[in-house]
Amino acid sequence: MTSHRPMTIEEKLDTGIKAIELEKAGDKEGASRLMKTIPMPPYLAKVNKKFMGADFLINEGYNLVEAETEFGPGWLDT
Repeated sequence: MTSHRPMTIEEKLDTGIKAIELEKAGDKEGASRLMKTIPMPPYLAKVNKKFMGADFLINEGYNLVEAETEFGPGWLDT
């Protein structure tokens, strides 16, 4: 698992706004990297795991802390 942490709704919104600003400035890679720090909702993580695979989620660096909280440690291995 990654070293990502839970975020408050305010932190999620602030991060999203910063990512939009990066995108508008032409830094699409930076915007994408920043968006991945926002915890992916558990239902999206589950769907992505099913269709893209656990390795995709891990290798892309998505913040999966909320999914791990909901599904338990090791949920990507099952």
